[in-house]
Amino acid sequence: MTESSPLLQPLIEQRADPFIYKHSDGYYYFIASVPEYDRLELRRSETLAGLADAEKVTVWRKPETGPYSDLIWAPEIHYIDGTWAIYFAAAPSREIKHDLFQHRMYAVTTTAANPLEGEWALSQVDSGIDTFCLDATSFEHRGQRYYLWAQKGPDIPGNSNLYIARQDSPTSIAGEPVCLTIPEYDWEKIGFAVNEGAAVIKRHGRIFISYSASATNHNYCMGLLYADEEADLMDPASWTKSPEPVFQSCYERGIYGPGHNSFTVSEDGERDILVYHARTYTEIEGDPLWDPNRHTYIKEFGWSEDGMPVFGLPSEP
Repeated sequence: MTESSPLLQPLIEQRADPFIYKHSDGYYYFIASVPEYDRLELRRSETLAGLADAEKVTVWRKPETGPYSDLIWAPEIHYIDGTWAIYFAAAPSREIKHDLFQHRMYAVTTTAANPLEGEWALSQVDSGIDTFCLDATSFEHRGQRYYLWAQKGPDIPGNSNLYIARQDSPTSIAGEPVCLTIPEYDWEKIGFAVNEGAAVIKRHGRIFISYSASATNHNYCMGLLYADEEADLMDPASWTKSPEPVFQSCYERGIYGPGHNSFTVSEDGERDILVYHARTYTEIEGDPLWDPNRHTYIKEFGWSEDGMPVFGLPSEP
């Protein structure tokens, strides 16, 4: 561990890949990867701070065997045309070496008004590419819904790239996926060549996609893509990629590996909030994925005069 202790306290401890959605009913809904990687756990609160102590409700638990029976990763909850959808990735049993990290994407859905009380139905979300994939999100723009996720390209070196496709239902895509970005800069390829964990925010005439890069230790960091709101979002040429990370470890204050973020807004709707996970130490025994201490943090962020997000440092509230 480092000698310095961070002054910033996590919102929720031991919850990685955090996602917070503010719904029209006035509640914030929170979901994240649990350390056991065995279930989907929802909570809700009328305030962001209240999520810390809100009741935890398990809405789905993995089966003992089968193609989605292990390593339940990176869930997100979305409300799409009257349907709640939780997207997540899952793998077959880790006891079979060949199946380790052979994740595919799934969704559970319900039409219950309160998703904590819903009956959930399971579907696989097929990207059309039969390789490791995860970290799905969904967003709407000008009447069209899009599905955005990370996947290993069959003919592309590295571990995962970001893909986009049009969505024709909460659990299916239409047309061919398009690759938007691959790990190309040195800071995206430390330990592993990774682009994953995409999140979308629309502001100031642009659509922004944040994403995470490199191994899940202190080298984990966030990158940024952006496109004009008038552009064809399915055309990779519409997107500009930041050549530098936009959010990364703060060694001075002891917050490490910030990433796999989502976006929400303050209770009054006036301030943008970055939601992310990070650790408070760099020395990890074994594979970082088995270390449970990626905690959920939130911070307010602003915008530059030219309309770009300014995330600041992870050690700042």
